[in-house]
Amino acid sequence: MPTIFIWKGRTEEGALVTGETEAENEAELLLSLRKKGIIPRYVKEKEERKFFSLGRVSQKDILFFTRQFATLFASGVPVVQAFDALIDQIKNKTFKKILIQIRNDIEKGSSLADSMKRHPRVFSPLFINMVRAGEEGGMLDKVLQRMADYFEKMIKLKRKIIHAMIYPSIVIAVAVIVVAIIMIFVIPTFAKLFAEMGLDLPLPTRITIAISNFMATTGIFIFLGFILLLVFVKIVRKNEKGRRITDNILLKIPMLGIILLKASLSRFSRTLGTLLGSGVPILNSMEISARASGNKVIEDVIIQMKEDLSAGKSLTEVLKSRSDLFPPIFTQMVNVGEQTGKTDEMLGKVADFYDEEVDNAVANLMSLLEPALIVFLGVTIGFIVISLYLPIFKLGEIAGKGG
Repeated sequence: MPTIFIWKGRTEEGALVTGETEAENEAELLLSLRKKGIIPRYVKEKEERKFFSLGRVSQKDILFFTRQFATLFASGVPVVQAFDALIDQIKNKTFKKILIQIRNDIEKGSSLADSMKRHPRVFSPLFINMVRAGEEGGMLDKVLQRMADYFEKMIKLKRKIIHAMIYPSIVIAVAVIVVAIIMIFVIPTFAKLFAEMGLDLPLPTRITIAISNFMATTGIFIFLGFILLLVFVKIVRKNEKGRRITDNILLKIPMLGIILLKASLSRFSRTLGTLLGSGVPILNSMEISARASGNKVIEDVIIQMKEDLSAGKSLTEVLKSRSDLFPPIFTQMVNVGEQTGKTDEMLGKVADFYDEEVDNAVANLMSLLEPALIVFLGVTIGFIVISLYLPIFKLGEIAGKGG
């Protein structure tokens, strides 16, 4: 069935053009654009908006469906009967509605891939292309098992990244809240006491009270500003330019940027290896893998590499040309895969390697962050305590001299 594609490109004169075109597939669209003298730079299927797409279908839901469907299909159960059995087990109402519609489309004569393609918010281009390759190659059961394994590993990787980002955020938030409570509620009591005594306060005490006054008067505005910043970032990331800017910033954050880069390389290599191993053409695989990387900066680089591949270069050659992003070990392992005809298997090993690297990087981050936060809290609270005791010591000295 025809699909609407969103595309961007340049004319032979260099003018930037965009549009939406209906075509049977991406190859037909690219051929049509080139006949019109347009050099395509970006092509993507237009997503359909359905009334029940507001419900959320998680990766776990898709993993359960894929694993169970693969098992049923491999056991010889026909597709429609397999869907009937799975629909009864699905608890997610949104997902259940989608599976019922897919089942009905299959009964009407649509292929499984075309039926899933009508629900792009649930089934990614990666999933659809692999199912199509499995149907055409007569190995749908193996492809579904491969997809289930892929989803399991991607979910594990996602958990590692969330752990790397959430745990430090919680610890830092607790530290900030503790210090804020002391500054906003405890220090003013001492400041009022010292003012009533008419003491000449030492410098550390004056600094502490000044910070306390600042936080008491502007703390609510700082908090609201932080919330507005988060909302602003979320809005900015809804468009490609905003995602590109924020993703570039994230990659430059010390330690965290390394974790995100390795995670993106893992996603890219695992996705590419899974697609190639399922018989999906390399150019389609590169574009899908680029989007699966999860980082707009890396996605842009991979899309450029796709153009080099279409010009006749090998995957190893294009990886070498971007040594700033792909480390030598990545390129070397892919080169071995191309020479032995097992590129997909080697890309899987590359992904496993970077999964382990993410584990190590997260462990290193935790080992450095925890003592750093302890030192921060110790120094901060220690300074506050000392600054509060200095006037009391001074008052004791005055009382001693008076005695």
